[in-house]
Amino acid sequence: MRKVLVLSRPDVDRLLLPDAEADVRPSPQGAAARRALLAHPVVLLVGIVLASVNMRAALASVSPLVGEISDSFGLSSTASSLVTSVPVLFLGLGALVAPWLARRFGSEPVLLFALLLLAVGIVVRVAPSAVALYGGGVLVGTAIALLNVLMPGLIKRDFPDRAASMTSVYTGAMIAGATLVAASSVPLEKAFGGSWEASLAVWSLLAVLAAVAWLPQVLIARGRTGHEVRVGAGSAGSVSGGAGKSVWRSALAWQVTLFMGLQSLWSYVLIAWMPTIFTDHGMSRSTAGVIFAFNNLIQVAGAFAVPLLAGRMRSQRPLIVLVTSLVAAGYAGLMIAPVSGAWLWSGVLGIGQGGAVGLALTLIVLRSGDARTAARLSGMAQTVGYLLAAAGPIAAGAVHQATGGWTVPIALVLGVCAAALTVGLFAARDRTV
Repeated sequence: MRKVLVLSRPDVDRLLLPDAEADVRPSPQGAAARRALLAHPVVLLVGIVLASVNMRAALASVSPLVGEISDSFGLSSTASSLVTSVPVLFLGLGALVAPWLARRFGSEPVLLFALLLLAVGIVVRVAPSAVALYGGGVLVGTAIALLNVLMPGLIKRDFPDRAASMTSVYTGAMIAGATLVAASSVPLEKAFGGSWEASLAVWSLLAVLAAVAWLPQVLIARGRTGHEVRVGAGSAGSVSGGAGKSVWRSALAWQVTLFMGLQSLWSYVLIAWMPTIFTDHGMSRSTAGVIFAFNNLIQVAGAFAVPLLAGRMRSQRPLIVLVTSLVAAGYAGLMIAPVSGAWLWSGVLGIGQGGAVGLALTLIVLRSGDARTAARLSGMAQTVGYLLAAAGPIAAGAVHQATGGWTVPIALVLGVCAAALTVGLFAARDRTV
């Protein structure tokens, strides 16, 4: 008889909430600080929601305006793609240092620093210089990387009995932020007299607001966020698994990591170029921005449903086929009928994108033999995945510039879908690292 795998609550918490501080034990002072924070749940909840809203906003705000940004600086399609690729690159590089910072200084101060860094990066990005445009992207990507890595662990730490519901709040706020910003970018540009700089810069206020909301938590925890001893022999930043085996030498770990990277790649190509694909075929920028926002919003459906299904299956191969097929179908639609079917393709892609990222995260825990291996595999997949994803917008922009159209770039992304399907079928086998 075929066995059915059902995830327990600890498994679900590990799945949804990779913890940057997994290998450390809080000191008595640190435990006291956390109790003091939980005595102010409204303050804590507001801080989490506002920080989460910022986790995609600065990325989603650029895509509807990339044409105006390119015209202002006289950028080629390849150079324009760097506007979105540079932050993605530093999502991977920033993920390398986030666990060390959390163990050294505590999550609350680092999160406050990340929000302030994000605000600074957004402002620097709109300075009248191409160097500042890309330099601001470095700061934005690094700041979001810190938020990406630290926020789930903080929720796991402070809400261990409500981790799933708090994760819904956190992810919902993140998607809501991206949706709001994507839909508002062009209207804000028009409201500011055609200034794309003002349209982008206004979102720095959102980061500042989140930093202000986070400040009370930093003050409550000040001086009491240290760690007493490490739980295991290795640190969360090391590459070895629970029994000393390196995940970097595991074929299965690389299969999971490559699926994570390839699905990130096709998503960031859309983040960079979806509105441009529509406008190049005659759609208004406002409509393209709204459809792009719809794509962000609909991702929540796939991200919610697919992990629930995956946890109840020994092999996740049917889900690999499903999500890659949805994404491939959506991209094919963009190539064949980009304007007439725009809403349909946006929805199909959104469900596929959300399902793919949810499945990639699920595979991390299902393919890990223990919690420490899951933490290391998560770090490997996130770092390599974002570094791989950063190449997507650059390559798509370069091919678009060379060919003068979107047919060849989209065809290449369909090849990425085929590669993701192949490696995903291996990653979805009932094995553990």
